[in-house]
Amino acid sequence: MSITESSLAGMNILVMGLGLHGGGTATARFLSSRGARVTVTDLRSPEVLAPSLEALKDRHIDYILGEHRMEDFSRADLVIKNPAVPPDNLFLKAARRVETDISLFLRLNRRPVLAVTGSKGKSTTTSALHHILKARYPRTVLGGNITVSPLTFLDGCSAEEWNRHDDPVVLELSSWQLADMRGLGVLTPRICAVTNILKDHQDRYGGMEAYVADKKEIFRHQGPGQFTLCFRDDSYGPGFAAETPGKALYFSAGPLPDGMDGAFLSEPAGGGLRLEGKWEELLPEYLPLPGKHNRLNCLVAAAMARLYGQDPGSIRAALAEFHGIGHRLELVRIWEGIRFYNDSAATIPDAVAAALGSFAVPVVLITGGTDKNLDFAPLRPALSRPSAVCLLEGTALPKFRKELQNQDIPFQGPFDSLKAAFDQAVKTARGLRDQTGQEPVVLLSPGCASFGMFLNEFDRGRQFVDLVKGL
Repeated sequence: MSITESSLAGMNILVMGLGLHGGGTATARFLSSRGARVTVTDLRSPEVLAPSLEALKDRHIDYILGEHRMEDFSRADLVIKNPAVPPDNLFLKAARRVETDISLFLRLNRRPVLAVTGSKGKSTTTSALHHILKARYPRTVLGGNITVSPLTFLDGCSAEEWNRHDDPVVLELSSWQLADMRGLGVLTPRICAVTNILKDHQDRYGGMEAYVADKKEIFRHQGPGQFTLCFRDDSYGPGFAAETPGKALYFSAGPLPDGMDGAFLSEPAGGGLRLEGKWEELLPEYLPLPGKHNRLNCLVAAAMARLYGQDPGSIRAALAEFHGIGHRLELVRIWEGIRFYNDSAATIPDAVAAALGSFAVPVVLITGGTDKNLDFAPLRPALSRPSAVCLLEGTALPKFRKELQNQDIPFQGPFDSLKAAFDQAVKTARGLRDQTGQEPVVLLSPGCASFGMFLNEFDRGRQFVDLVKGL
């Protein structure tokens, strides 16, 4: 049975996983507004879910919290699952039909889709792309893994009038969200990009093959008139370029071979797109975001916007005013000559290495947390970069301690609270400022998941920001 907005009325729909990021809340609200009989089930307690429940207090929704019941799944006409729930979950096997907020949106959306996935950099890339496109297409919208459910803006994407406009939908998609769309054929982005492939979520996947297979879903149903941007510097990039049914274009942190079309960075601070042998500069002379990895993220966004038809001048102008997003090398404040950066979304060791490489001044690093069964080798060469390291308690502590001790690098901690680590980092940064005369950086870049000490990585980042603003 095909799903339309009108067909949702009267359906018995179970939302599996209310959560705290807003996706479950948006889904429940949308379905209720379309006349569905909505039940929400979540293993967490009402106390933990209080913010989400408060946001839905004006809707008639039934709740089953603290447990899942098999009979709720078997009698529902439709189950909408949270991406964090593995697809082989026993309760889902009892369901007649399973969708997600993303797949439901894509079934009802009529606007062009531009999509980005990757291990790291996808939030910055999609946010930069959204920022660029809004200069020409003011009704461009952004959603997906960036904690905005696209169901929140479906009203502006499903109406008949949108067939006459080109304002696109920009989606950030995680491997879990892509996995949930396998076999549905609903994702056909006009332009998509895979920023990179790094070891991540190995606590769920147990191997890279399954993880990479899920990433491929972003281009699996493209057509010949659509574009896939692949990272040539990544070992998986050439394979993606060979497999996509769309037109593959490479991007790179360095010059591409003569005659090869694609986007690449040029020194000292340029970057652009070469198509049919013609070069167009797309990056401004000054980019507000620190780090070469962020230059590359902005280049991918710029290339996608250019392929969509935006002119190079407006792309450069937009990027000159793009200051990034929260929790990704976010400059929170400059206080007493110390710069504070929130990089809480750095949940893998590779991301910490990239963050450390973004600064040429003394850095006090706050790092650590919950291990995701990842190899810490990518962080090894960068560990000598920070002037001081403050370690947080967590299951990743033995790996951090081993790497630091193997290089005879001193560290402080472990600290059983972010405040304790923060207070020590500030004290250390003050000493470095007085000693070197430079403007040091206090950097929260955990390289790990946030479970245990925090609700999630955004809660971790918000707590850091609150501590900085409280100085």
